[in-house]
Amino acid sequence: MARQNTARKNNSTAEEQPEPVVRTGGAVSDLDRLIHERLRLGIVSALAANESLTFNELKKLLNTTDGNLSVHARKLEDAHYIGCRKSFEGRMPKTEYRLTEAGRRALEKYLDHMEALIHAMRDR
Repeated sequence: MARQNTARKNNSTAEEQPEPVVRTGGAVSDLDRLIHERLRLGIVSALAANESLTFNELKKLLNTTDGNLSVHARKLEDAHYIGCRKSFEGRMPKTEYRLTEAGRRALEKYLDHMEALIHAMRDR
């Protein structure tokens, strides 16, 4: 009989502390991991606030290295979240980035998800 009571007690505890779920039905694990990474979120956010930014402008704004920015920008390009246009100004190469419609939708969805998580945690 004691085992049954223990089992019931454990089950009620598990029910009282469910996995955090947002009101839209998604869990924390449903976050867009591509955007959730700090530098990629910075890139997408900066491009959402600006029509376009050059590689050097992003590098300075995000206080990062050439290699780090390049790797993260490429991941966002591969996902079609940002577009990249390469050109020359005189003899100097110029790389310019823009947020795509898919990137804008992904950022909006990410922000909605984060807001829902914040509200869910505050309402506890």
